[in-house]
Amino acid sequence: MSSSQLPAVPVDALPADARPLDVREADEWAAGRAPTAVHIPMSELTGRLHELPDDQDPLYVICRSGGRSARVVAYLVSQGYPAVNVDGGMQAWAGAGKPLVADGPGQPEIV
Repeated sequence: MSSSQLPAVPVDALPADARPLDVREADEWAAGRAPTAVHIPMSELTGRLHELPDDQDPLYVICRSGGRSARVVAYLVSQGYPAVNVDGGMQAWAGAGKPLVADGPGQPEIV
């Protein structure tokens, strides 16, 4: 499945109650993320599938810019999950003025 055939949604079309699956690494997550996101790094996904939210259809997958999340969506779709890639990732999220939170005292940022 090519990335152009993957289910995708722009950030501004996400439902207000969406809980995106953030597949970035721990340092990226700590620097800035969606307040409602669920964190499972791409490198840990196959061992943590049991942690995927099962109350959300579709499952919105997000990374920094959309590349890693596209690969995760391709994998999840092949496993029967209703996954959708968030176009533009957290860069688009921040660019759209959506809320961000971070660990620590500094301002949230997308790294």
